[in-house]
Amino acid sequence: MTDDPTEGLRLQKALAQAGVASRRASEELIAEGRVEVNGRVITEQGTRVDPERDVIRVDGSRIPPPRRHLYLVLNKPRGVISTMDDPQGRPSLQQYVPRHQRLFHVGRLDTDTDGLLILTNDGEFANQLAHPSHEVPKTYLVEVEGLLDNKTLRRLEKGVTLEDGPIKADKLKLVQRAASRSLVQITLHSGRNRIVRRMMDAVGHPVRQLSRIAIGPVRLGQLQSGQTRELTQAELGALLDVIDHQG
Repeated sequence: MTDDPTEGLRLQKALAQAGVASRRASEELIAEGRVEVNGRVITEQGTRVDPERDVIRVDGSRIPPPRRHLYLVLNKPRGVISTMDDPQGRPSLQQYVPRHQRLFHVGRLDTDTDGLLILTNDGEFANQLAHPSHEVPKTYLVEVEGLLDNKTLRRLEKGVTLEDGPIKADKLKLVQRAASRSLVQITLHSGRNRIVRRMMDAVGHPVRQLSRIAIGPVRLGQLQSGQTRELTQAELGALLDVIDHQG
């Protein structure tokens, strides 16, 4: 935020440019005390801000800065490797992204796992979001062999010990179970290699199918296999909050 009348953008203009509302409607939001800049409620019209640096919120939701980068959600199909190109000619992420774009993927998925990947050409954002210190929770839908009984579910919640240390589910929800197969939703913040498969092996229920359905506040929803969409403003703002809060 700046006091210099020649620097930055007027707050109502910054909100309008971010697509929050028209300039007139943005002025009303400010007048109603619904806009914060760097944790301070702003009611004065014409306050100047730097959208690149200032943290702007409307009704508590963060408004990300103007986009200079591309942020995509991909529903990665099974059988596709999590790289942009493969010397061996296996299916890669390249066919699912805009041509001539160099994109980073946030949080790789095994070739035999499908679901949500975030792709971006914002290298700093990708590095921060993938860094273990941020512990962004990831949610998976897991089909396993056999009947998952309540005792086994409690084991997964309390934690199991693997060769590289203990691990427990942050959240666990039984979706369906039968004698030959069970379906469970599991949320973890660990990025350890093949962690869900190894957890399920440890309790005697090997994974049949595994899909990632969420990374933090970003959900796969109805996105079809092989399809992409841009992160919404709310999703990008929430991810920036994750990075700032835990950085």
